[in-house]
Amino acid sequence: MGDFITDLKKKFESGNIALKFIYANVGIFILTSLIVIFWTLFNRDGNNLLLYLELPASFDKFILQPWSIITYMFMHANLLHILFNMLWLYWFGEMFLYFFSARHFRGLYFLGGIAGGIIYMVSYNVFPYFTSAVTQSYMIGASASVLAIVVATAVKSPKYSVNLLLFGRVRLKYIACAIVLLDLLFITSENAGGHIAHIGGALAGWIFVLGVNSGHDYTKWINNFIDLFTNINFSKRRRKPKMKIYYGERSKDYDYNERKKQNSDEIDRILDKLKKSGYDSLSTSEKKALFDASNK
Repeated sequence: MGDFITDLKKKFESGNIALKFIYANVGIFILTSLIVIFWTLFNRDGNNLLLYLELPASFDKFILQPWSIITYMFMHANLLHILFNMLWLYWFGEMFLYFFSARHFRGLYFLGGIAGGIIYMVSYNVFPYFTSAVTQSYMIGASASVLAIVVATAVKSPKYSVNLLLFGRVRLKYIACAIVLLDLLFITSENAGGHIAHIGGALAGWIFVLGVNSGHDYTKWINNFIDLFTNINFSKRRRKPKMKIYYGERSKDYDYNERKKQNSDEIDRILDKLKKSGYDSLSTSEKKALFDASNK
C-alpha cells in the first residue's frame, strides 16, 4: 500500500499541470464517494452533507457558502460524469499546453469555472423559466472549466484537426462550435444549469485567447491570488534565506521548461507518425512544427 501511494505521488509530481488537475478531481471524487457511503451506513443522507461544497442557484444560499464557487468545479455526480470530463481535460489539456503555459492552464481552469458558475446563478435568478427551481438547484462538475480549455485551444488553433470515432479528422473549430451549439439547444433541458455553465466556460476561454493575442492575461489575477496562499510562510519567526531567490525568474524558467518539454514530446510524436505512415500523413500544422524544429 505504501509503495502504491509513493508511486502515485511520484506520478503526480512528475506529471504536467493537466494531469495534476485530473489527479485532484479523481482524488476528491473518491474521497466524497467514501464519505457518502460511510454516512449512509448510519442511515444518514451523505448527499446533503456535500451540498455545502456544491454551487447553489440561490444567491441567498450562496452568500452562506461562497467557497462553493470554487469547490463545485471539483465535484462530480457519478463515475461517467467524471470520466468524460477528465477525458476531455486530458485530450485538450495536452493541446492547450502546446500553445500556452502551465500558469495559463491553472488560471483558465478556475476562470472558466467561476464564469460558468456566475452565469448559472444569474440565469436561474433572471429568467422566469427557472423561478420554481432556484431554491432546490445545485450544480457540480468541472465541465465549465473543461469547456474553457477546449474553446481556448480551438480559438488559438482553429484549423488543427483530430481524429474522432465515426467522423474521422475534424478541425477543432468545428468541435468547439458543435459543443456550444448543443449547449444552447439543451438550455431548457433537465440539466439546464450544466449547459448554461458550459456556455460561461466557453465564453471565458474565448475571451482569454483574445486577451492573450492583444497582450492581456485575464488569468493573471487568479494566479496571483493562488500564489498568495501557496507561497505563504506560516512560521512565526522569519528565517533568513540561504540564497537570494527571484520568484519572477523562477516562474519564467518553470514555464520555459514546461513548454520545452511539451514541444519535445510533440516532435517525438510527429516523428513516430512519420516513420509509420509517411510524410503525406502529416497535417499542415505537424509539417510546420517539424520544419521549425529542424531549423533550430
